[in-house]
Amino acid sequence: MPKPFLHKVQSTDSVLANTEALAGIEFGLLVPILLMLTVCTVDLGIAAYDVMQVENAAQAGSEYAMVHGYNLTSISNVVTSATGLSGLTAFPTPIQFCGCPQPGGIASATCQSTCSDGSVAGVYVTASATKTYTTLIHYPMLPPTFTFVNRATARVQ
Repeated sequence: MPKPFLHKVQSTDSVLANTEALAGIEFGLLVPILLMLTVCTVDLGIAAYDVMQVENAAQAGSEYAMVHGYNLTSISNVVTSATGLSGLTAFPTPIQFCGCPQPGGIASATCQSTCSDGSVAGVYVTASATKTYTTLIHYPMLPPTFTFVNRATARVQ
């Protein structure tokens, strides 16, 4: 007389031992996760690239001012055309100001006045670049856009 319970136990063991479709199931579970990680990595890389291009554009504007002097239109044009990044603006507009060098930066001063170290206040130009980046996908708890702003200051006199 056959033992029905024992037969079912053996049948279950043979099903668990069959691993032919296991790789396909694992693949189906892991591919969406790997694709999402890839998209997030690419998105982060594009954002990092945009940050570097904004920095380069602001630097190009201040370097132009060092060589050619202060010209609002020319500096703005250099900032916007310094990189191939679309949507890059020279905002806030380039400014010229007088100041004295301090350990923490540049202290505003009247032009041609004497600084605390005895030197004459210098003329500086600050060029700015701004770019708004929109993420490829929406991430929970993060805004869909980020605004990257960079300023570069150079002494022109």
